[in-house]
Amino acid sequence: MNSPPFAALILAAGKGTRMRSDLPKVLHKLAHRPMIGHVLAAVAPLHPARTVVVVGPGMEDVSSAVAPAETVVQAQQRGTADAVMAAREKLAGFAGDVLVLYGDTPLVTTGTLAALLAERRKAPAAAAVVVGMRLAEPGAYGRLILGRDGTLEAIREAADCSKEERAIDLCNAGLMALDGAHLFPLLAGIGTANAKGEYYLTDLIAAARKRGLPCRALEAPVAELMGVNSRAELAAAEAAMQRRLRQAAMDAGVTLTAPETVHFSADTKIGRDSVVGPFVVFGPGVSIGEGVDIPAFCHISGASVSDGAVIGPFARLRPGAELAAGVHIGNFVEVKNSRLAAGVKANHLAYIGDANIGADTNVGAGTITCNYDGIEKFRTEIGKGVFVGTNVSLVAPVAVGDGAIIAAGSVITGDVPADALAIARGRQVVKPERAELWRKGRRAAKAAKKTGKN
Repeated sequence: MNSPPFAALILAAGKGTRMRSDLPKVLHKLAHRPMIGHVLAAVAPLHPARTVVVVGPGMEDVSSAVAPAETVVQAQQRGTADAVMAAREKLAGFAGDVLVLYGDTPLVTTGTLAALLAERRKAPAAAAVVVGMRLAEPGAYGRLILGRDGTLEAIREAADCSKEERAIDLCNAGLMALDGAHLFPLLAGIGTANAKGEYYLTDLIAAARKRGLPCRALEAPVAELMGVNSRAELAAAEAAMQRRLRQAAMDAGVTLTAPETVHFSADTKIGRDSVVGPFVVFGPGVSIGEGVDIPAFCHISGASVSDGAVIGPFARLRPGAELAAGVHIGNFVEVKNSRLAAGVKANHLAYIGDANIGADTNVGAGTITCNYDGIEKFRTEIGKGVFVGTNVSLVAPVAVGDGAIIAAGSVITGDVPADALAIARGRQVVKPERAELWRKGRRAAKAAKKTGKN
């Protein structure tokens, strides 16, 4: 049976002045994803029929970030009810529920949103369900005023609370599920008779009760309802998100030997039986297969790693790195925009950029692909079973055939045929006893210099 349709309405027009930033608050990132992106990701599995984001004037970058969600501009910042009213035309004729969310509350989960919708529809159906949280020190949060029967009678902003109401620890978290049939008629009757002179969405509850419409509260974990209004709160939310991502990885069968030191992106994918050492950082766009070993101090971003590979320690995989099964990338090796076939080994001190490397090729220490001439970048093609000696420079564009050997210390500027041996270095010259003669000459010159000074 299909669930009734609902619309997700995300309020994101706030300027976020406490962030001290030119960037709109909701575009500040947690785990390399904008805060509002986390909200969209949480609601997406519930398949909203409509998704509308309310933005402020000049917030085209927010509109771009949330596409293909629709956006509407709240012309003036006159409160949360005014922000919802800005979406009236977008939601005209929509008969389903409206889920009101906030772009700066990025830790909310799909499970809580599903529970909120279910509570709204539970008999007797409520005109509104508000998410609440228990706080030992409620501070500036609005309080949820419950009746004797447990239903929600009103939400009182902290500035408008009586002394008795301030003692209530059940606080408004902001999220609501609303009956779309009643939403805009109720909002039309809301005024500004409050301490701030704004149109409060929270006043919708009292307006609904005056019409005899039932309202309820749904209590949810505080950890999901953290709002972000400052850099300090952003850091706290990042820490909470990282704890969540680490736990999810371990629950999925990944070993983290020092979990508190590993940094994930929201989209990081790691297969079971992989092992991640201390101080590993996963940037966006990373996919790791099963049974992969990633020792300490690696940085991986925009890369895919297949089963059984070994990465690090102290390795860097940059965007476009594609590593097949069993590849070994060792300490102080950097790979960028390159495809390494199964069994390739580059165990230390190498740079592989803009290259294709065939299966079972060995890349020696100190090897680099010289892929940039200051204007354009070029590719290096290396075949299967190639042995690249230590301290080799491959000046792209260049191709090395299957089974070739590149002598240590070579600078390769031309193609190397399959099974050939390429040597591109000065010929060694040995001069017997010349070292001792050189030392004697240097000592004599030093002694003469010293005598002259005396």
